[in-house]
Amino acid sequence: MQDKIIGKIVSEMSENVREISAREERISHFKKILPALIEKGLDNINLSMFDQETKVALLNEFGDEYVRKGRLPEAMKAYILAGNRDRLTVLGDDYEKVGLYTNAIEAYRLAANSAKLARVGHKCLEEGKIGDAIKAFRAINDEEMLARVGEDCLRKERYDHAIEIFSGLGHKKLLADVGDKALRERQIGYAAKAYELAGDTSRLSALGDACLREGLFTTAHKAYTLAGNAMMAQFVRENFGNQLPDEM
Repeated sequence: MQDKIIGKIVSEMSENVREISAREERISHFKKILPALIEKGLDNINLSMFDQETKVALLNEFGDEYVRKGRLPEAMKAYILAGNRDRLTVLGDDYEKVGLYTNAIEAYRLAANSAKLARVGHKCLEEGKIGDAIKAFRAINDEEMLARVGEDCLRKERYDHAIEIFSGLGHKKLLADVGDKALRERQIGYAAKAYELAGDTSRLSALGDACLREGLFTTAHKAYTLAGNAMMAQFVRENFGNQLPDEM
């Protein structure tokens, strides 16, 4: 009985060795024609005839060759298809070294590397690259850091980023605060957007009143409409319709 079990194990091991040898032979052959395949492009290559392990190995070969040629976006695609998180992380490191933070963040995100995302997020923040910092912290769902960045943006009157962050976090009160500050600084467009995203009909109506006093009839009409203030929206149309765009 024991001899049969040992014999079965040996047989299975031999089969595995043959499969591995065959796979390595296919990969070795593939490497010889890789330059021609690179020129053809990964999107135009059909690898469906290979088993999963061989396919992954070949995709990694594609990725490595693209890296050697400096074609990093294509390398990233190959590594994504191969599910190779380690190489995606290395690719992210390469992008980060040359200051291409958007690309680095995308590579780290695809690699699910939260530690790298947090680190590059702080680095972007230190260098004033707020948009990239937001992408990094959003990728790891770090709401605390996002809120801190949003508050810093509000203090520095970077309304677009503040609105983006607070809207994503669903912080309606802070959105209203952005709108209030923007209105005080006569940044009417940002105020309207913040109030709209906050769903603050009272502030939208007040914005409409402010715009009406200053002769900004189109913005006043939009604010009243968003506020659901049909009476004042109609008032603007009836009395200043000739100064509104045709679609209104």
